[in-house]
Amino acid sequence: MSLQRLLLTGGFVACVALMAAALWLQHVEGLEPCPLCVLQRGAVIALGVVMLVGAIHDPGTLGRRVYGVAITIAATAGAAVAGRHVWLQSLPPGEAPECGPGLEYMLGAFPLTEVIGMVLSGSGECAEVQWTFLSLSIPEWTLFMFVAFALFGLSLIATRSANRGRRRAVTQETNS
Repeated sequence: MSLQRLLLTGGFVACVALMAAALWLQHVEGLEPCPLCVLQRGAVIALGVVMLVGAIHDPGTLGRRVYGVAITIAATAGAAVAGRHVWLQSLPPGEAPECGPGLEYMLGAFPLTEVIGMVLSGSGECAEVQWTFLSLSIPEWTLFMFVAFALFGLSLIATRSANRGRRRAVTQETNS
């Protein structure tokens, strides 16, 4: 198994673990996800799909870069949402926005572009820290993971293929 395929598989497994943790917190611990949490879950799922397809495909240089761009875009979008969430949680209690309608209601009552704007502006439930692990909240953990995924995506874009370097060495040896 190539290192690239192994890393993409590991990224997919990490996304599955993140979603399993989110679902456990929701269904076992009773923590309902706020609208920003739902968007972060969407970014994690998108990353997982891209990494699974990349692991199955095990592409060459061009494909690796395409997957790297897709991973970087999804991770950056997720990091932006998680960063906004972390910022909302850092606001003093009186400065947090009021609680708004649920995501299901918003999707049924407003156009998608308005819903996205309302979700990104945040609401009171997004400012609540309901759970921590090692002193970090859920959005702080997801922000950390999104940054790690973005760096991984950038590394896929920037690195040369190991096979390309081997081919060049073989070509130089035969020409000598």
